Amino acid sequence: MERQNITLSIPKKLLRHAKHIAVEKGTSLSGLLTGMLEELALREDIYDKAKKSHLTLMEHFNLGTGGTIALKREELHERSE
Repeated sequence: MERQNITLSIPKKLLRHAKHIAVEKGTSLSGLLTGMLEELALREDIYDKAKKSHLTLMEHFNLGTGGTIALKREELHERSE
């Protein structure tokens, strides 16, 4: 995989904490961030795929209303005494 260097500006306290986490995990800060960004990208891809799939399913789902609402909210929530 081709790599490219970037410059980040983050608070010093956060940087120190992230470096400690990287050491505890036996990796570099770059490796830690790369792993986290890969995980984020994968989750986004999975979410987008699921969303598209569900939207496609909803296009074929028929509630039998013909796209109109037959009852008013008040009628749906009428209470019998």
